[in-house]
Amino acid sequence: MESLSAIGVFVQAAEMRSFVAAGGALGISASAVSKSISRLEEKLEVRLFHRSTRTITLTAEGARYLDRCRRVLAELEAAGDELRQTSSAPRGALRVSLPMIGKLFLPVFAEFQLQYKDIQLDLEFSDRLVDVINDGFDAVVRSGAPKDSNLSARCLGSYRMIAVGSPAYFAEHGTPQRPSDLINHSCIHFRFPRTGKLQSWVLRKDQDEPEVELPRSIICSTVEGRFCFALHGLGITYAADFVVREALASGELIAVLDQYTHESSTFNLLWPSGRSVAPKLRVLIDFLSSRIPFLS
Repeated sequence: MESLSAIGVFVQAAEMRSFVAAGGALGISASAVSKSISRLEEKLEVRLFHRSTRTITLTAEGARYLDRCRRVLAELEAAGDELRQTSSAPRGALRVSLPMIGKLFLPVFAEFQLQYKDIQLDLEFSDRLVDVINDGFDAVVRSGAPKDSNLSARCLGSYRMIAVGSPAYFAEHGTPQRPSDLINHSCIHFRFPRTGKLQSWVLRKDQDEPEVELPRSIICSTVEGRFCFALHGLGITYAADFVVREALASGELIAVLDQYTHESSTFNLLWPSGRSVAPKLRVLIDFLSSRIPFLS
C-alpha cells in the first residue's frame, strides 16, 4: 500500500511538473512530495526526475515508469468500479443447494432467472446436509427448523403431510377409516437416499388402537416415484400436500385419514450470517419469499 501511495504521488508530480502543485492537489506539503519521490527512487534504484531550483522534468526512466504507472492506476480504478457495480447491482454466480423435492421450485427459479439475467444460477439438488460455508454455497433451501446458529434463515412457507390414494384403488380395496386399517392395504414408502431409512408415517391413533407395522408394498427413493405409483392405483402413500395438490384438485388422488394426519413442517432459505448480504442473494431471498405458490 505504501508503494501504491508513492506511485500516486509520483504520477501527480509528473503530470503537474511541480512538487508544490502536486502537494497542493494531494493535500500534503511539497516537502512530503519530495521525500516520497526520493524514497521511491531509492527503492527502484533509478532517478525519476531531473530537479532544478524552479522545475522538475522526467528522466527517460521516469517517462517509461510513468507510462506503466498510469496503466496500473487505470486498472485499479477499473477494478474498483467493477466492485462498486457488483455491490450495488445483482449480478454474478449464485450457488444454491436444494433438496431432491426442490424440483418443484424450478418454475420459480426460471422466473427469477428471466428477471435477473445478470445472475448465473448454479443449482444443486441433493438430500445431503451440505456445509453452506465450507462447501461454497450462497444459500440452501431445506425443510425443518434451522439448527445451525451460523446461518440466517427466511421461512418460505409451511406444508402438511397427508395420506393419499387413487379413486380406483379405494374402489377396489376400500377406504381406511383408522390408521390400523392400513395393515390391510398396500403402502408405498419413501426411502431417504442419504440414510437409507424409511420415512415414518406420523399418524394419530385412537385410544384403543394397537401399534401396527405398515406393509412395505413398494419402496422408492424419489418423491416422483411414490407419486406415480399412487396415481396408478398401486396403493396409499404419505406425501407433502404441495406435491399432490394438483392431483387432489383434479380428483386423480383422494386424501384419507385426514383426522389422523397432523405432521407439518416448513421450508427455509438459509445463508451465512455475520456478513453483508450481496445484492444477488438479497434479491433471491425476497423473490423466493414472495413467489412460492405451492406452500401454504
